[in-house]
Amino acid sequence: MKFNPTDYKKRNITIWNEVASRYHKRWASISQGPFASTSKLVQLLDIKKGDRVFDLACGTGVVTKKIIQKVGGSGFIIGGDTSVKAIKIAKKWNGKKLNLDFVNLDAETFRFSKKFDVITCQYALFFFPNAQKALKNMKKHLKKEGKLGITVHGGAQKVPFFSSIFDAVTEFIPDYVPPGSPDLDRFGTKKALNKEVKKAGFSKINVQDFNFNFNPGKFENYWQNYLKYLAKPLKEKLDALDKKQRKDLKNMVRENVKSFTQNDGTIKFPWEVLILTAKNKD
Repeated sequence: MKFNPTDYKKRNITIWNEVASRYHKRWASISQGPFASTSKLVQLLDIKKGDRVFDLACGTGVVTKKIIQKVGGSGFIIGGDTSVKAIKIAKKWNGKKLNLDFVNLDAETFRFSKKFDVITCQYALFFFPNAQKALKNMKKHLKKEGKLGITVHGGAQKVPFFSSIFDAVTEFIPDYVPPGSPDLDRFGTKKALNKEVKKAGFSKINVQDFNFNFNPGKFENYWQNYLKYLAKPLKEKLDALDKKQRKDLKNMVRENVKSFTQNDGTIKFPWEVLILTAKNKD
């Protein structure tokens, strides 16, 4: 079946509208594991008082919240996301401020009349079907010498929190992710991320890798939380497995996390994160 980017986007919006509150509670609102990167991203961009900043794919507003502390009352920040539910949470999480706004938009097609000093995009570039179109749109909305900051997860094997389950699940459900969907670790190396951003016309590109750790508890905690926070379309596919298949799947996942399991039974996952900074020289 031919990949349809419009259908893919609609599916993602439906999923994020469903899981946004769970995602915020479990991940985004706490600076643990991969979200220890939020402070790093803002720090590397050296955002100053008075800066006008756009936080693209802002989700529930965690990067936005860090930025608002930097721009001061003379600066301005806009957070934009495709999920209306995520934006609703972001508004509540950040509180009402005269120099803060949130809008519902698409990364590839958004339009603003004024340009920005800084654009941030954390954990989202890999979701965009046409990453080049999104990046060129970001570039078009940056002032000359404006700065871009992008955060992505490292390659699949360097983020075993995901791969330990995903590698097993796709053995049992080959179409777990719709065929043709963007590979979520396609920018998971310094070279790949640098190449994509350079192709869009940015310069002074710098990619740094950071390694964080995340402890999801013991195996049962890890497995049950995965099932608990799963979006409906994926849960339906898992629920379609028979009892033996589910048992075999769980055992395969258990085997995959053995090398990350401590003597007391808790799991300690390494988690690579890449943070890119670049400039718009045009």
